Amino acid sequence: MSRLPPVLQALPLPVIASPMFIVSTPELVIAQCKAGVVGSMPALNARPAAQLDDWLAEITETLAAHDRAHPQRPAAPFAINQIVHRSNDRLAHDMAVIEKYKVPIVITSLGAQVEVNQSVHGWGGVVLHDIINNAFAHKAVDKGADGLIAVAAGAGGHAGVKSPFALLQEIRQWFDGPVALSGAIATGDAVLAAQAAGADFAYIGSAFIATREARATDAYKQAIVQGSSDDIVYSNLFTGVHGNYLAPSIVAAGLDPANLPVSDPGKMNFGGDAAKAWKDIWGCGQGIGAIDRVLSTAELVQRLDREYRAARARLALNG
Repeated sequence: MSRLPPVLQALPLPVIASPMFIVSTPELVIAQCKAGVVGSMPALNARPAAQLDDWLAEITETLAAHDRAHPQRPAAPFAINQIVHRSNDRLAHDMAVIEKYKVPIVITSLGAQVEVNQSVHGWGGVVLHDIINNAFAHKAVDKGADGLIAVAAGAGGHAGVKSPFALLQEIRQWFDGPVALSGAIATGDAVLAAQAAGADFAYIGSAFIATREARATDAYKQAIVQGSSDDIVYSNLFTGVHGNYLAPSIVAAGLDPANLPVSDPGKMNFGGDAAKAWKDIWGCGQGIGAIDRVLSTAELVQRLDREYRAARARLALNG
């Protein structure tokens, strides 16, 4: 019997697309799910808050129509990300909308709440909580999370500093539930490596920014295509939580990437005027050296799938 919940079983490719601030919208989520990976977006990307209802209606209706037309290859499930930190004054509203549509997977970030987990379980949903260390992993599971997203060094946006090997081995000493690994994964080989290290899924974000369906500017997409890990800057200035960002966007904002001030972690902000001030700061992970062109989401997933299967075949031959 699989230890994975039914909604996460039998994915064509063991990939969960990470929810990205501003970038992820229904267009990208739908394309990801149709391509065979779990698509996701932050609830906070819907602005004003009332737009979330429209977006979830669009996603659920479009994917249901796709499944009717392609019963032999239905779409992968989708996920909505909820920021659980106290600075998110939309949490109750957005949870009510998510419950209305019985979203199958909820990704929680920046705090774990028993009440949120219980609500999701009430409609049969699954909660995956993102963590940056083993202590936070314990807290998330103790509060009812079904699975974990291990955000290791090199991940785009809010990221930790732990080696993926260290983080996964500590988690797997005590937790046998679903685990996705995040951190500079942009090839099918890396997807397989994540599984070999102990994860069930690869959690991929930055590679999807350079797709046609992503809500990112052409300059943002081209910075990813042209950039490498040397262009990634780790800072907590922009939200109060440490994350990885593209240096060219920091320079464009009139700042020196090598000399950024430190923000007060007690003043975390993920919305409102302060967030708008940094809307042109581009989150990105260290894996972008593998991205050399802008593709459709379907083309990107097809590449990942080819590379993943080729890597498995090589190992089988060498085994």
